[in-house]
Amino acid sequence: MWNLLIAPLAELAKQHFANKVEEKQAKHQAVIKRIEGEQNWDETQANNAGNSWKDEWFTIVLSVPMIGAFMPSVVPYIEEGFRVLDGMPDYYKGFLGAAVAASFGIKALSNWGNK
Repeated sequence: MWNLLIAPLAELAKQHFANKVEEKQAKHQAVIKRIEGEQNWDETQANNAGNSWKDEWFTIVLSVPMIGAFMPSVVPYIEEGFRVLDGMPDYYKGFLGAAVAASFGIKALSNWGNK
């Protein structure tokens, strides 16, 4: 009689623990895929680094306002430019930020709009 009661409970416990193992394996596989994706992203960025001027271009463009800030005759133009940029749509600023982040290899910023 006890056998009729214990056997189904034992099978239920066995299935429960098997499901837990499967869940942990699935989470582990998801982490591995994410890490592999990040490695592929890093490799792609490293391979493209020698073929593109975008990093240098962004560095020059981002340096111009800083250099111009030391030239009194240029300061009003820089201030007006930033006022205009401030009025740009958020999606444009997000795309621009993602492009700059990707160019410099800053993955956290390139995913800015995804969260």
